[in-house]
Amino acid sequence: MGTARRRAALEEEFVAFATTRKGQLYRSAYFLTGGDGHLAEDLVQETLGRMYGQWHRLHRPEWAGRIDNPAGYAQTVLVREYLTHQRKRSSSERPSQVLPEVAVREPDAALRQALVGALAQLPPRDRAVVVLRYWEDRSVEETAAIVKDSSAAVRTRCTRALARLRVLLGSDLEELVRQ
Repeated sequence: MGTARRRAALEEEFVAFATTRKGQLYRSAYFLTGGDGHLAEDLVQETLGRMYGQWHRLHRPEWAGRIDNPAGYAQTVLVREYLTHQRKRSSSERPSQVLPEVAVREPDAALRQALVGALAQLPPRDRAVVVLRYWEDRSVEETAAIVKDSSAAVRTRCTRALARLRVLLGSDLEELVRQ
């Protein structure tokens, strides 16, 4: 296969991957950012851009840095992009206490808003750990590898973050779940 054809085939394969994964990446980014849809879109675009640059690594079995699981790799890139953004964020930026009204077709809109609002109040690394462990259903070890922390630190962060969420949500959660 010629170089031009191979490149075209890789591009088609990447476009198919990006098309199928962008919704899941956006949902994860939305929760990571505490409901900031614009930042979530930016993170997804940056993630897909980085994935495009590394896409050729899928088909190189001789490389030690080969990507065996593109979906998992994309999630890892997304979380790392989020954490990098949080480290670089200007000290003049402040999260908003008021979330914009968003048309949601799901019956649990109030519960979702309460959870997103509570997640937004967690520190960035705690938020990343909670989203990876409970939204993405990742293991402690996978989460630790993604956030570059030890398994014990991830377990501790999860415990503390969940306790903080319980305090933040308080009796609101019980009311929202009953509805």
